[in-house]
Amino acid sequence: MGVRPRVLVVDDELGVRRALQRGLTAEGMDVVVAADGPSALEIARTGAYDVIVLDIMLPGLSGYRVLQRLRAEGVRTPVLLLSAKDGEVDQADGLDLGADGYLVKPFSFMVLVAQVRAMLRRSSAGEAERRLRVGELLIDRAAREVRFAGAVVPLSPREFAVLDALASRAGSVVTKDELLRMVWGDEQAATRNAVEVYVGYLRRKLELAGAGGIVRTVRGHGYLASSSEIDAVLDNGAR
Repeated sequence: MGVRPRVLVVDDELGVRRALQRGLTAEGMDVVVAADGPSALEIARTGAYDVIVLDIMLPGLSGYRVLQRLRAEGVRTPVLLLSAKDGEVDQADGLDLGADGYLVKPFSFMVLVAQVRAMLRRSSAGEAERRLRVGELLIDRAAREVRFAGAVVPLSPREFAVLDALASRAGSVVTKDELLRMVWGDEQAATRNAVEVYVGYLRRKLELAGAGGIVRTVRGHGYLASSSEIDAVLDNGAR
């Protein structure tokens, strides 16, 4: 079983968020929701999403401005804009800012799914180049380097792989079996005890760097990479 693609859905209407979360989850995707512009920007900055479905009319910060800031910060996650306006100028503005697609409300759910899947196919080739961010912790996949508050955190290749797997699902619990598949590639190649050992090594090095609390144990379920900012966004988006 492969890792489910992650989709961030941003809309200020609770009904729309819930409908898209249910529908995309049924399509085999891991869906996280946010309800306003500042929250969307905070969680999208992690780089931990494969596609962002972003409404333009949002409280606090418009979808246009969220997209503009993400692109300015080097976040290249594909973005599908949702809008109540169908004017050519509005679509052109969104695409000029770096959007990868544009849908006008009301839209067909199947059309939205088709666009999201097309973006997932196009983005998979650039997976290794993504940077992941959890609070002040930055994981540079291309350089295989980790920094916290600007300072390098020295990790072994296996510790880096464990952190990368957790950060790529920031805000979501990753089970021990999932970590085995993501890091070791074969559940027979290592044991759950090996996962515990390497998470322990990783946590100690992060604590020494001042990044304690980013990698957490969720008893009975697995492990979680998160920050206070991500926690707040996820709590608000679920309401």
